Amino acid sequence: MEDKKVHELVIVGAGPAALSAAIYTCREDIDTLLFEKGAIGGLAAVTDWVDNYPGFEKGIAGLELSEEMRKQAERFGAKIELGEVLGIKSDDGLHKLDTTSGEITAKAVLIATGSEYRKIGVPGEEEYYARGVHYCATCDGAFYRDKKLAVVGGGNSAVQEGMFLTKFAEHIDMLVRGPKFRASDVLQKELANHKDKITVHLNTTTDEIVGEGGKVTKVLCTDVTTGKKVEFSVDGVFVFVGLDPNTKFLEGTAVELDEHKFVKTDTHLMTSVPGIFCAGDVRSGATLQIASATGEGATAALMIREYLENHQKITKTAVQTLAVSPE
Repeated sequence: MEDKKVHELVIVGAGPAALSAAIYTCREDIDTLLFEKGAIGGLAAVTDWVDNYPGFEKGIAGLELSEEMRKQAERFGAKIELGEVLGIKSDDGLHKLDTTSGEITAKAVLIATGSEYRKIGVPGEEEYYARGVHYCATCDGAFYRDKKLAVVGGGNSAVQEGMFLTKFAEHIDMLVRGPKFRASDVLQKELANHKDKITVHLNTTTDEIVGEGGKVTKVLCTDVTTGKKVEFSVDGVFVFVGLDPNTKFLEGTAVELDEHKFVKTDTHLMTSVPGIFCAGDVRSGATLQIASATGEGATAALMIREYLENHQKITKTAVQTLAVSPE
């Protein structure tokens, strides 16, 4: 159903950056609508444990942190609607969002759509998605109690999620394509404490995920140092090889993206289109941390407030000029 109202601000997404921005804008009495196609809280909501967010000495569950942010934003008047934004067109100082609920018009837009888990693109990955191939340990790890798993990746997320999976799995083979980890030294030292359950295989590419009877049974790999083919018998595969920005809906629009499809902004977090801002993991140059995402959300909110104030002044002046103009 088409929304005839002109909103002051529409935020695309409802992750940490979006919710932080909404807390600020709603406290300023800026009419704010958030449009989210997935989970409230974004990837933070499916993160098992957040240990580096300021103010929580003992850490906090990602889902709990997301829920508290949502309730705080709604307490100040934020409205969250579930649905997908399919495209944006800007004309005459207004932005029209094509959504699964119809067209929505706004004076300002904040893109805070975050990122999604990157695929490795090997045979069997799509075929066994959610039936043995997963991208979220918190969501699906419990299905593999006393089972054998493969974890693909060598960065922070792979190490963190791999250690989390030891709560359930009997054994984990960690498949790292390169000669060394990309994870932080702190995490690598912590990983060393899980040698009883995690076996690390460096210089090992993941070539194919094989299954039988609708279930994953093994992973086919190559040891790049010897060129030999190796295989691991597993019940499931968890892939953690990075994130891709959720910017497909911006393709073909005037919003400029970088070579990796992240949104480019200026120092005020405004995109190449006046009135459209961006914050969080989807922004080019973002640090991909919850704490920095919330900070960017707050900064974007202040920049949006300033933009709307100037926008209203310009509109008012134009109306006054038109009113006194001779026919």
